[in-house]
Amino acid sequence: MPFFGKKHRLLHIHNNVPGVLSAINRLFAENGINVSAQSLMTNADIGYLVMDVDAACSHVALIKLREIEDTIRTRVLF
Repeated sequence: MPFFGKKHRLLHIHNNVPGVLSAINRLFAENGINVSAQSLMTNADIGYLVMDVDAACSHVALIKLREIEDTIRTRVLF
């Protein structure tokens, strides 16, 4: 398994409105995507979420992040 134990770090920039983080966590849980680390920073308008997920799930995670209504930008950092 080439991805066993490997993590990818994802970035999600979004409008800072209530419910975005819970929507992300709900979509990930529904799709069996485990988050091994997560960090959130916000200001009055923008939220900046960085999270580590299993590399084998990162493509699906990226697709699901783009489905979040208030997403501004998302990408795999590494």
